[in-house]
Amino acid sequence: MKNDFRPDPGAAFTMTGDWRSVNCEVLTIEEERELSYTWQAYGLETVVIWTLTPTSAGTRLRMEQSGFKPDQDQAYGGAKGGWAMFFDNLENVLEQQ
Repeated sequence: MKNDFRPDPGAAFTMTGDWRSVNCEVLTIEEERELSYTWQAYGLETVVIWTLTPTSAGTRLRMEQSGFKPDQDQAYGGAKGGWAMFFDNLENVLEQQ
């Protein structure tokens, strides 16, 4: 997604995709280990956390989006499908490196 991300805790940024945009704010940055930020759009107020963990074979990437409310099944389903597509594309990009 196009964005104006800055790696500074407290920095606001926007990510824009084909389906509009998401307002975000950097919560934490731990260099080469973790990034977390808010994800706010259409009444959804969640937190996304990316974690890198060294392994004997390289690095494990973990992404978690939390904070969905019980009445946000549609948003949860959209996120679940969207992130799966993102990770499929990420694997393709990494294979080309």
